[in-house]
Amino acid sequence: MPYMFVSTQIRLENGPTNVGDEFSDPVVMNYLGALKTTMLGNNFSEYHVDDPPRLVLDKLEKIGFRVVSMTGVGQTLVWCLHKEME
Repeated sequence: MPYMFVSTQIRLENGPTNVGDEFSDPVVMNYLGALKTTMLGNNFSEYHVDDPPRLVLDKLEKIGFRVVSMTGVGQTLVWCLHKEME
């Protein structure tokens, strides 16, 4: 998967960080130490880590991901990352 989103709530900028959905690459999620969870009432799963976004972005850069864009949506910060296909 060449694209991925990383997000966190502004008030939680020290973590936890959302690093993927149920269709995310399990190898990348394992590398990040992410846990797959389903919140009560949701019909989808998400991967989360306790690390702050800066550490997550640093880890992803080491395996070839680059930030394409970043924005704030309400109280949420979202980064879009891309990795070149090998």
